[in-house]
Amino acid sequence: MKIILATQNQGKIREFQELLEDKGIEVLSLLDIPDWEDVEENGKTFADNAALKARAAARKTGLVALADDSGLEVDALNGAPGVYSARYAGEPKDDERNIDKLLQRLDTISDDQRTARFRCALIMATPVGKEYLTEGVVEGQILRQRRGQDGFGYDPIFYLPEYARTMAELTLTEKNQLSHRAQAFRKVIPILQKYVEGIHDDLS
Repeated sequence: MKIILATQNQGKIREFQELLEDKGIEVLSLLDIPDWEDVEENGKTFADNAALKARAAARKTGLVALADDSGLEVDALNGAPGVYSARYAGEPKDDERNIDKLLQRLDTISDDQRTARFRCALIMATPVGKEYLTEGVVEGQILRQRRGQDGFGYDPIFYLPEYARTMAELTLTEKNQLSHRAQAFRKVIPILQKYVEGIHDDLS
């Protein structure tokens, strides 16, 4: 079975392909659709934006589509950057500029007040219009400087106290055990497997 992952982000593609190894599911992405036109992500929540992308990908390809919208919520900034995480520093999207802006905004915030979380909403949309939502959350803190070479987005400054490492210091396997996106992806795998088995009518 083929599905379409509605992203061009190589990091997300690698994460999901690893999660679906040996599941009998081939993962395509928007990189495999040369005439794809980006969807305007104007939803008010992560779930809204994920649904916009998943519906568009399912219509375009006729395949079951998965789309996530995820981001960083910083308590000292009243939940910002939130749904604007990818474009926090403006267009074009740039991870390094986003991090720089966030660190500047938090410059005067004490270490014990730099709590934050990564949140992910994942929508699975079928060609016949059914949709399923899964979510994941991981708690952490924002460091004052980058640490680690792996990951993407805000990973180098998102510190996990229980691991004494940032997201960017984890291996891909470790990240796939705990990240917000991995949590949401793992929850959708049983739904996908029912599709592989041809069970479409009694999904909930």
